[in-house]
Amino acid sequence: KSSCPEFSKEAYTAVVYHNRSPDFHEEIKIKLPATLTDHHHLLFTFYHVSCQQKQNTPLETPVGYTWIPMLQNGRLKTGQFCLPVSLEKPPQAYSVLSPEVPLPGMKWVDNHKGVFNVEVVAVSSLHTQDPYLDKFFALVHALDEHMFPVRIGDMRIMENNLENELKSSISALNSSQLEPVVRFLHLLLDKLILLVVRPPVIAGQIVNLGQASFEAMASIINRLHKNLDGNQDQHGRNSLLASYIYYVFRLPNTYPNSPSPGRGSVHYATMARSAVRPASLNLNRSRSLSNSNPDISGTPTSPDDEVRSIIGSKLGISLRNHHCCHVLSYYFAWTNSGFASIGSVREAALQQAWFFFELMVKSMVHHLYFADKLDASRKNRFPERFMDDVTALVNQELAFEYICIALLLLSVFFDTEMVERLNTSLAFFLNDLLSIMDRGFVFVLIKTCYKQVSSKLYSLTNPSNLASLRLDFLRIICSHEHYVTLNLPCSLLTPPASPSPSVSSSSGFSTNVQDQKIANMFELSVPFRQQHYLAGLVLTELAVILDPDAEGLFGLHKKVINMVHNLLSSHDSDPRYADPQVKARVAMLYLPLIGVIMETVPQLYDFTGRPSCVAADDYEGESGSMISQTVAMAIAGTSVPQLTRPSSFLLTSSVQSYPCLFLDPHPVRSLLICLLWVLKNADESVLQKWFTDLSVLQLNRLLDLLYLCVSCFEYKGKKVFERMNSLTFKKSKDMRAKLEEAILGSIGARQEMVRRSRGQLGNAFGSQENLRWRKDMTHWRQNTEKLDKSRAEIEHEALIDGNLATEANLIILDTLEIVVQTVSVTESKESILGGVLKVLLHSMACNQSALYLQHCFATQRALVSKFPELLFEEETEQCADLCLRLLRHCSSSISTIRSHASASLYLLMRQNFEIGNNFARVKMQVTMSLSSLVGTSQNFNEEFLRRSLKTILTYAEEDLELRETTFPDQVQDLVFNLHMILSDTVKMKEHQEDPEMLIDLMYRIAKGYQNSPDLRLTWLQNMAGKHSERSNHAESAQCLVHSAALVAEYLSMLEDRKYLPVGCVTFQNISSNVLEESAVSDDVVSPDEEGICSGKYFTEAGLVGLLEQAAASFSMAGMYEAVNEVYKVLIPIHEANRDAKKLSTIHGKLQEAFSKIVHQDGKRMFGTYFRVGFYGTKFGDLDEQEFVYKEPAITKLAEISHRLEGFYGERFGEDVLEVIKDSNPVDKCKLDPNKAYIQITYVEPYFDTYEMKDRITYFDKNYNLRRFMYCTPFTLDGRAHGELHEQFKRKTILTTSHAFPYIKTRINVIHKEEIILTPIEVAIEDMQKKTQELAFATHQDPADPKMLQMVLQGSVGTTVNQGPLEVAQVFLSEIPNDPKLFRHHNKLRLCFKDFTKRCEDALRKNKSLIGPDQKEYQRELERNYHRLKEALQPLINRKIPQLYKAVLPVTCHRWIFDFTFSAEIRRVYRGGV
Repeated sequence: KSSCPEFSKEAYTAVVYHNRSPDFHEEIKIKLPATLTDHHHLLFTFYHVSCQQKQNTPLETPVGYTWIPMLQNGRLKTGQFCLPVSLEKPPQAYSVLSPEVPLPGMKWVDNHKGVFNVEVVAVSSLHTQDPYLDKFFALVHALDEHMFPVRIGDMRIMENNLENELKSSISALNSSQLEPVVRFLHLLLDKLILLVVRPPVIAGQIVNLGQASFEAMASIINRLHKNLDGNQDQHGRNSLLASYIYYVFRLPNTYPNSPSPGRGSVHYATMARSAVRPASLNLNRSRSLSNSNPDISGTPTSPDDEVRSIIGSKLGISLRNHHCCHVLSYYFAWTNSGFASIGSVREAALQQAWFFFELMVKSMVHHLYFADKLDASRKNRFPERFMDDVTALVNQELAFEYICIALLLLSVFFDTEMVERLNTSLAFFLNDLLSIMDRGFVFVLIKTCYKQVSSKLYSLTNPSNLASLRLDFLRIICSHEHYVTLNLPCSLLTPPASPSPSVSSSSGFSTNVQDQKIANMFELSVPFRQQHYLAGLVLTELAVILDPDAEGLFGLHKKVINMVHNLLSSHDSDPRYADPQVKARVAMLYLPLIGVIMETVPQLYDFTGRPSCVAADDYEGESGSMISQTVAMAIAGTSVPQLTRPSSFLLTSSVQSYPCLFLDPHPVRSLLICLLWVLKNADESVLQKWFTDLSVLQLNRLLDLLYLCVSCFEYKGKKVFERMNSLTFKKSKDMRAKLEEAILGSIGARQEMVRRSRGQLGNAFGSQENLRWRKDMTHWRQNTEKLDKSRAEIEHEALIDGNLATEANLIILDTLEIVVQTVSVTESKESILGGVLKVLLHSMACNQSALYLQHCFATQRALVSKFPELLFEEETEQCADLCLRLLRHCSSSISTIRSHASASLYLLMRQNFEIGNNFARVKMQVTMSLSSLVGTSQNFNEEFLRRSLKTILTYAEEDLELRETTFPDQVQDLVFNLHMILSDTVKMKEHQEDPEMLIDLMYRIAKGYQNSPDLRLTWLQNMAGKHSERSNHAESAQCLVHSAALVAEYLSMLEDRKYLPVGCVTFQNISSNVLEESAVSDDVVSPDEEGICSGKYFTEAGLVGLLEQAAASFSMAGMYEAVNEVYKVLIPIHEANRDAKKLSTIHGKLQEAFSKIVHQDGKRMFGTYFRVGFYGTKFGDLDEQEFVYKEPAITKLAEISHRLEGFYGERFGEDVLEVIKDSNPVDKCKLDPNKAYIQITYVEPYFDTYEMKDRITYFDKNYNLRRFMYCTPFTLDGRAHGELHEQFKRKTILTTSHAFPYIKTRINVIHKEEIILTPIEVAIEDMQKKTQELAFATHQDPADPKMLQMVLQGSVGTTVNQGPLEVAQVFLSEIPNDPKLFRHHNKLRLCFKDFTKRCEDALRKNKSLIGPDQKEYQRELERNYHRLKEALQPLINRKIPQLYKAVLPVTCHRWIFDFTFSAEIRRVYRGGV
């Protein structure tokens, strides 16, 4: 029963009470014997159970019997049965018959009808329970045992009919169920392979069942692959089939101690090479076989049989083994021949080509083992005929592969996956052949493949598909465990010991007679590719795909780079090559890789951030001998005209333009790792000899490559890994959402297939990114990949990255040492050494480990000591960079780094002093570097730098050789100056969060360097950088203009060129502030002195660069008129140099600037200005100081107030800081001394009447501003506001020390002037303002009805408080008694007269603009106007007679009236600010 743990031999069902048609629901498990006979059966006995047992009557009485024979005609009887039930006990030997057979003399229930239903299910590993498999196995068994006739079911098959039945049963295997096929797979494949390789002899005739068996085998294998798609390895191989080949498959008759195969009448023939049927088929079919040895026929039936009969049984076995492989290869090739025969069988065989290839390989290995040929010479292992068959098979596979590709490219529906699998299978087959066959023969096969690929590759419009297949093919071939040995690394193109090049015999490293063997080792030359065959193929693929001229191959960069990277990774981790000498031999195989990567420098991803598109032009113009022109040929001598190059692979003599198609950073990083691995492990002497043969241009390109490597492998730190981890996690969530949308969205599989078939097959063999779903390639892994990494994993990654950075930079340092040793004796060493120093300095600038920096400083000291003139005469800019790098490391927190950096800096000073008895250059550069470091570095440590400076001072004091010179004093002076700079730095650090104070400090430091142009320029540029960070582009532009004016001032002393600006005066139109850069004081240094004005900016090119940057900053600030002024200085310089290209660019930018002025008219906004006063001792130097702050446009008073209040409140405490809300003068005596006070007032630019003639445009009124004004209303009794007749106004005019915009955003107020307006003057000003507003609204073009009506309503409306009528009644109702007010009275009267005239004009204008719906509103306005005019009429017409007499002098006040001023004011300030 189901609940029983063991199998049962008998079982009883439950009792069913009073039911004539009972149902039994029991499930009974019975264990069958291993060997079943026809007598085994299941017997069912039915009992009647008495509920009331009578005396002498058994409790259970048998009432019926039925049975099921277990085996019938050799097959298990399973399924559902409806059995008749006998009333009597069955007779003897009943079990051989079925109960359906009416036995004589027996009584049956219901007249022998089926009344008992039962189902039998068998679980057996011996019985297939599949009719097709049963029939096939029965026929094969009968054939093996020679048992005829064969009974299968109701059929009796005689020997003469066996061939047809066997063929039909083989064909019917496709109809069998999959489950029994899987369970009996091994036996099934064994039998089919036996029929393929040994055709049986039936009735004296050899029957060829090979084709049918092979087709059946191919179909079965393909069925398994399709239906068990989740049971595949990474190469798409079904694990059942793979395990069969690995563990189960053995050649027929090669089992240990296996008996002879059956009786004498059974014979398996051999297959000839060119016949469709076996060769022995044409012989006498009735010849007998030998009785003494069943494997040998009495009369030889084929040449193989003759050899076997002569040599003996063991060799006979080996020949049969060979025949197995031969026949398999024959049928496989036959299946693939003839494209017209494409069908399911052919497709099945091609889909699972790997299976047949691996069968062949194992057959070949068995052949070698049983023939004792494992130790034999590879050339003698296999017959020549078999090797010809293998060659033909490979050619057939390739031919079919190309036909498939052609169909794909023609958009014919075809399975791309099949082509990929076929290509992979063929590659693995050749990989296996390298282990068992003659390797020269296998290389010929690979060469044949490459010939066929090359002949077809460049006839395609899009060769990337075929090239991708070729890469996969080559990658698998090169994954052989003995790949290095196959490349013959020990058979070197060994160069003789060449002498060191002398100065006389070398010019720029290009000797006339180069060592050709050395060149061959670094080229993809014919000797190299012949000697190191597979490595030559790999490097040729890399060179061809990375070639920028190769069309259609750009997408394969990542693939080919990964192939090379994986190869080198495997070499590096292989314990067989752990010895350095062995690894050097392996690295010899990849020496041409250096030249290939040097060629691709313009294409590589630029980790340094420099523009790379122009790099290609720098490398043109010289022809070298890096790689011969045969490098782009396909292997085996087939030239590829599309990819051939001039004589140099590295440098071309003709001008080319590389496309700006840069490789992605990840493959480039892998490529550079490969380069560094080769440089690390290659023989140093070989590298040195090769460097000797390189030209200056080639060596410079190598140095550029090393420079790129430094940037690529810079250590980024843990924070970068954490950020990358978070970004990756976010990206994975986005990708998951996109995948769900693709699966659940509206795009169906049919649309995807149609889209891909319409010409989007260019990526068919590439990344497969366009496929929506690849069921065979997708594995569901839930929670196995953790996207977000733990802290420990991130730290481990950072540790690995740090170790890699150190290792990479040490390799680069070693290579630089070799380059220096190579070039030190040549004439053209200066340019190369400059490049070496450039790489060295770049590595110092990057994040490096302490270990590397120690070695780097040692190399730097040796370089400076050996070539001092390089730094102090040739590479002056690099001297400045070196000083900066050393100072930065002098402030390191690691004592070892500080010690080395201090030693290097001291020796640099000493070396400079020994050349000219002073070290003015280094002194200037160190001071400039410290200034630059202070201004730009965020993690700069002042305390550690002071320690380093003390160390340098100690060095100078204890240097016995120079104690008697001025050197120690000069060092002391320098250190003192540096300490002063550091002191200013401390203050700057205290105010890092206060941008205005920080800029003020930088301004003060720059001011202190007024007589040191280099340092002042440095600090001006630092200030420009700070302004740019805060988007203060106008101030940044001013800093650059000041820098340019400073350069121009000193450049005019150095060079007398008419087209150059004569000094600061030239820049006066740009800004009036630049005159402070004038070099007119007595203590100005001469630019001719050593170390003065030696920077790169004190040149004509430097001046041009500064001005171009200034123009760009002005443009970003929207000050396009200033851009024009800057270009006025630039244009004469470019005109003098006849630089039409630059002039064209400038005029284009000018056109753009003026166009923006036109289009943005009325929409431009510049800064907003505020007066800020500081009061209180807590402010220190700022106490009682007033500034005008320039803030971004549309900044509200509340915004700046909130910012300053928040900043200083946090600094001093919110309870200490207090903001003064009004704009009245501050009496400090009334302030709390323990508090800090800030007063903030909005101010506007102020201009005198005469200034307005020149300040016409909006830009004019917002540029070069020095005077600002704010108004404060007050009354005599202290209130801010009162009645009209008592309302006074105070105008405060501020004058700043410099004009806005300046190099600072706040400028000190140096002068303050106040003007008091009497109430009648306030009224005059208000009326003038109203009048001007009316005039503006009336004459506005285009007219604005809403604005006009709003102004009219405010002027003539009856509900206006303190309106025009009230003003007139207060001030014009009576003639003043004071004669001093006569003129004001008259002026106000005239203002009202003008006001009424403007109101009338405005009403007339409004009448012409309104529609019918506003006519009533117009009439109301007109009525109000007439009432106002009538009320004003007597007041306006009243004249003061005294005005027509002599005018009394006015002496009590200075009255200032500005009739145009109020036009600019848009608001009436009634508040305190």
